[in-house]
Amino acid sequence: MSVQDVVNYDMQEILDTLLMYLSRPFVQYALIVGVLIALCSSLLGVSLVLKRFSFVGDGLSHVAFGAMCIAQVIGLSKNMFIIMPVTIIAAVLLLRFGQNTKVKGDAAIAMVSVAALAFGYLIINLFSNSGNVAGDVCTSLFGSTSILTLKPEEVWTCVGLSIVVVLFFVLFYNRIFAITFDEGFSRAVGTKADLHNFTIAVVIAVVIVLAMKLVGSLLISALIVFPALSAMRLFNSFKTVTIASAIFSVVCTVIGLFASIIIGTPVGATIVAIDVILFAICFVIGLCKGGLRIGKAC
Repeated sequence: MSVQDVVNYDMQEILDTLLMYLSRPFVQYALIVGVLIALCSSLLGVSLVLKRFSFVGDGLSHVAFGAMCIAQVIGLSKNMFIIMPVTIIAAVLLLRFGQNTKVKGDAAIAMVSVAALAFGYLIINLFSNSGNVAGDVCTSLFGSTSILTLKPEEVWTCVGLSIVVVLFFVLFYNRIFAITFDEGFSRAVGTKADLHNFTIAVVIAVVIVLAMKLVGSLLISALIVFPALSAMRLFNSFKTVTIASAIFSVVCTVIGLFASIIIGTPVGATIVAIDVILFAICFVIGLCKGGLRIGKAC
């Protein structure tokens, strides 16, 4: 058998394996949720990166972890009822802290992030009835196979919230663009910057809670930051970067999800690894093209 025959056989085997998995409902659910989460996180990622607020996802993900620990300790089956409102409140508070001259945005994120992570881990150790606390914590922080055990109602919840996020971005695109590049000018011309910042904070909190099932608390920032940074290495207009970021994020998520299923690696870590590889490729291409940056309007 020639090398070409071996390659063709391996490719056919991989294709057959993928088609087999695609026929199973749990993989279909995971793909739908994964694509929607990747799309939503990438849309707002460009704005967060440009506003130097990239780590807001990291801070809010730790808050969501703390809220999840509380929900687990009290035995609440529908933990979304605790995680979502707590994360939204934290997002609003981070926005307020970020505008405070005494507590800058990066310091506020660090405070909230570390405090939520520490208290969450402390609570689950003191009060949890689980026999495998370390396993539960590791699963929550780094993601698990929960994305592959989704129920139909969870998928529909994700679809509904994702539609809201996408509609918000499309309808308020021009205002998001203006606030991202010159918030002071936006205020001067009458744009309600505080209201839009508040809404963006709420939307980000929703995305963070959705993304926990996909990549875990510690890896959520990667979904927000890496696709945006990769797109910025290749393009230099806000609209093009946003579109490219969404495409990169969705493609990396699909590849990472299938790779994790076939190889047997953790879903979240595999997706992030694919994102990192793509960023490295875009970084090299950007250097060859002169290191383009966002420098003009859409």
